[in-house]
Amino acid sequence: MGRVSTAPIAATPRLAFLKGHGTENDFVIVPDPDNATELSAALVARLCDRRAGIGGDGVLHVVRSAAHPEARHMADEAEWFMDYRNADGSVAEMCGNGVRVFARYLEHAGHVTAGDVAVATRGGVKQVHLAKNGDVTVSMGRAVLPPDGVTVTVDGRSWPARNVNMGNPHAVAFVEDLSHAGDLSAEPPYSPEDVYPDGVNIEFVTDRGPRHVAMRVHERGAAETRSCGTGACAVAVAAARRDGVDPAETGTPVTYTVDVLGGTLTITEHPDGEIEMTGPAVIVAEGTVEPSWLGTPA
Repeated sequence: MGRVSTAPIAATPRLAFLKGHGTENDFVIVPDPDNATELSAALVARLCDRRAGIGGDGVLHVVRSAAHPEARHMADEAEWFMDYRNADGSVAEMCGNGVRVFARYLEHAGHVTAGDVAVATRGGVKQVHLAKNGDVTVSMGRAVLPPDGVTVTVDGRSWPARNVNMGNPHAVAFVEDLSHAGDLSAEPPYSPEDVYPDGVNIEFVTDRGPRHVAMRVHERGAAETRSCGTGACAVAVAAARRDGVDPAETGTPVTYTVDVLGGTLTITEHPDGEIEMTGPAVIVAEGTVEPSWLGTPA
C-alpha cells in the first residue's frame, strides 16, 4: 500500500491588482514583471466588468520590457512595458491616460522616483515626467494627419471628422453641443468605413473659449469613457489646424485646454511636432483577486 503524503497542497496564487485613474479614465493594474500571467481577452473583460468584476476602461499589464516579446527591442530605452488592453480584451497600441497611471504605479511600487521615466508601449517609447505636485506630463510623440477623413452620423446629423493618428486612430468631429453625440455606448457609424480598417476612437468636440475645448469620446473597444489622453491630443491638434495654427510654421508652441467628462488635460504641441499632455494620475486601491473567481482551484 502506498504511503500517503502529508505535504501541504500549494494554493493557487491570487492575482494581485491595483486600481487607478487619470481624469476618471480608470484602469485595473496588473503587476507582472516577469510576464508570467496569461491575460486572455476573456479574463481582461471579466476584470473590467463593472458589475461582476473590478471595473475599468482597460487593463495596464505591467511587464519588464526584456520579458515581453513585443517590447524586447525597446528594453535598452525603457525598463518597463505597458501591455495595454481595452475593456473588451482587445490589444491597443497606446493609451495616454494609461501611461500617466502606469508611471504613477511605478512610483507607487518604488520602481522609480519623481522625475523622468521612460515607458515602452506598442506606440513606441514615451517619456514621462512625474512632478512633485501630482501632475504627470507625457511626451506623446507626433501627430500624423492622414488626408482621408470620414463623415460621422448620429441621430440624423452628420459632421466631417478629421483623421488624426496618435499611435492609435482618431476621428475628430466639431459639433455645436456635446449632446449631439448621443449615446456613445455603441460606436457611431461613419463612412467610408475602410478609412479605419481596425476601428477608431471618435471624439465630438465643442468650443469653450480661446484655445479651450470640451470633448466626449467613444473609445474603440471600451464604449464612452470619462477621458481619453490620446483623444485629447488628437482634439488639440485638430482644433489648432481648424484655427489656422501650426507650430511647425509659426515656430511657437501652442497649448489647448481640453475638458473631458472626468476633468481637464493640458495639451501642448511644439514646433518640432512633439506633443505633451499634462494631467493627474491617481492610485486608489490595491488588493488580490480570489482564485475561485478566476475559475482556478484555491
